[in-house]
Amino acid sequence: MNRKPLLWTGAGLCGAGAVTLVVVAATDLGRADQAASVTGAVAGLLGLALALFAQFGGASRAPAAPGTTASGDGAIAAGGSIGTASTGGTTPPAAAPAPPSSSQAPPSGGVSASGKGSIAAGGDIGSASTGA
Repeated sequence: MNRKPLLWTGAGLCGAGAVTLVVVAATDLGRADQAASVTGAVAGLLGLALALFAQFGGASRAPAAPGTTASGDGAIAAGGSIGTASTGGTTPPAAAPAPPSSSQAPPSGGVSASGKGSIAAGGDIGSASTGA
C-alpha cells in the first residue's frame, strides 16, 4: 500500500484545521478555544488509535520461504541470509562484517536444517556457532 496519499491527506487536513482555527480566533476567541479543545481531543484519540493499530494490527511477519524447515534441538534454517547464528546455548560469536549483498535469489526449493544444532541458510551466513 502506498502511504504517500495518506501522508498528504493528513498534512492537508492539519493545514486546513490550523487555518480554520486562526480564522475563528480572529472573529470569536471563545469559540476558537472550544474548537481547539475538541480538535485536540479528536487528534489525541486518532493518535491513540493509530498507535494501537501499528502495535497490534495489520503487521505480520514475512512468511518463511517455501520448504524452509528446521528439525532437531536448536536447529536454525533461513530462506535468506543469516547475520549471526548460535545454537547449543553458547554466547553468540562477535558479529562478522556484513557479507557483500548477493544478487542471487534464495533457492526456490527452500533449505533444510536437520539434526541437533544444525544451521542452514539459502543465502550467506556471517557468523555461526553450534556450541560444539
